[in-house]
Amino acid sequence: MRLVIARCSVDYAGRLTAHLPSAPRLILVKADGSVSIHADDRAYKPLNWMSPPCTLKEGTGDEEGVWTVVNKAGEKLIITMEEVLHDSSHELGVDPGLIKDGVEAHLQELLADRIETLGDGYTLIRREYMTAIGPVDILCRDADGQTVAVEIKRRGEIDGVEQLTRYLELLNRDPHLAPVRGIFAAQEIKPQARVLAADRGIGCQVLDYDALRGIEDDKLRLF
Repeated sequence: MRLVIARCSVDYAGRLTAHLPSAPRLILVKADGSVSIHADDRAYKPLNWMSPPCTLKEGTGDEEGVWTVVNKAGEKLIITMEEVLHDSSHELGVDPGLIKDGVEAHLQELLADRIETLGDGYTLIRREYMTAIGPVDILCRDADGQTVAVEIKRRGEIDGVEQLTRYLELLNRDPHLAPVRGIFAAQEIKPQARVLAADRGIGCQVLDYDALRGIEDDKLRLF
């Protein structure tokens, strides 16, 4: 990973245009090719970014200090450096991934074993389907053969919907899987998360832990 702190301005040209005026910012260049620009707030969310696959070209000569990031759709992120305050690269290696708590991990295992509880005709492709930004909990197909990505949480909040949204964006770039739709599954889903999921065309599924274990009624309720 490359970390650059610089006073810069940023212009995006694609389906729309956006401009960030000059200010000190953190620029992250990751091994997967992604480039993101961060301010000293907004938690993890960048001000602007370009997802992989994309290419980064650093200008020379008259264009020195100008970075141009282009994705496969031809969209451009142009970063104009005025002053570089820090520039370092670090080899992070292979990340072991997020270790889920026992309930989430067991929910994933149970749902994978009983994938038909999502609906008649559902079949499992695999658990922990790896993407460039992490593993999708469950990848499966519905009765019509459409690919479905399932994100499982013990408690369903907005962050989980955002996470599934990012997975879907990547998965839908794979012609062997697309179109891919999403299901956000949790023991409890907050109203705000449900609204955001509906807005993004993501289904919500309330999971009954005991029912999945076969202790109670084994039918999940799909909302």
